[in-house]
Amino acid sequence: MKIIDFTARHVEQAAQIAKLNYDEERKSVPALPSIDKLPDLTPYAENGLGVAAEDGGELLGFLCSVPPFKNAFRSTDATGVFSPMGANGAVGQNRAEAFARMYQAAGEKWAAAGASSHAVCLYAHDKQAQEQFFRYGFGLRCIDAVRAMDEIGAPLCEAYTFSELAPEERFKLFPFVKLFNQHFLKSPTFMIKPDWTKAEFLEGVKDDRFFIARKNGEIVAFLNAGYAGETFICDTPGYIHADGAYCLPEHRGKGIMQVLLQLAALALKAEGYTYLGVDFESINPAAYGFWLKYFTAYTHGVVRRIDEHVLKK
Repeated sequence: MKIIDFTARHVEQAAQIAKLNYDEERKSVPALPSIDKLPDLTPYAENGLGVAAEDGGELLGFLCSVPPFKNAFRSTDATGVFSPMGANGAVGQNRAEAFARMYQAAGEKWAAAGASSHAVCLYAHDKQAQEQFFRYGFGLRCIDAVRAMDEIGAPLCEAYTFSELAPEERFKLFPFVKLFNQHFLKSPTFMIKPDWTKAEFLEGVKDDRFFIARKNGEIVAFLNAGYAGETFICDTPGYIHADGAYCLPEHRGKGIMQVLLQLAALALKAEGYTYLGVDFESINPAAYGFWLKYFTAYTHGVVRRIDEHVLKK
């Protein structure tokens, strides 16, 4: 096995590997849509940050990245790189070795490009790949999950009323922004969310759908759905994305979020949507505990933060 630069001559074979890996994940996650064609890999051949594993002229794997970007995870001082779903893959029984050697070469390129945060999106059921990246110091950070649009057996919650929020009433959710941000600041999540103004909030959610729970006329919880997912299945016809959810602490544990999820799924299904996706941080215990009860993970985003001082050597 030799590791070389990922170039245009690898694009076609790499696309076949990417499709094969996606179809393997679909066997474990039947809710994933069938995909005929994956995103074009040509840009990864052009940016010089990718590598390929070959044996006797046969492509065994590839590991590519988007160009470096500042403020990795939006609130750090680190420059990051990211290998999205479909921008890496491997075949054969020695996938772990292929990924080990490919990251060694790709990591050198990424560091040379100034990136100290290295993130790779792996399929959730590819244990070989995950175990190898864990051995190299990566940890789980993000999860993409999906479900079909069907009922979940939610409780009645008769003390609350549930509905979709009218677009002209979205301003009523702005007070939740601060509560949402405070939640993310706490251990073990330790994330800083954007400190939006009301105008920025309303602009950011102008295309979203909000499903809310009220008690005594006051909004106590919401779930919103939109179109901002992070994997290529988000472009599939019939797909919509759960962008966020929050319930006031004093109303938790009563089944409210389950009712909102069921309300959203059934309302969207009636409009022709067939897939509901979500992405969340695995370091957020509330999100991890809720979403994986009703969705099936299909990606694990793993991250490694290398010593920034190495970049100066």
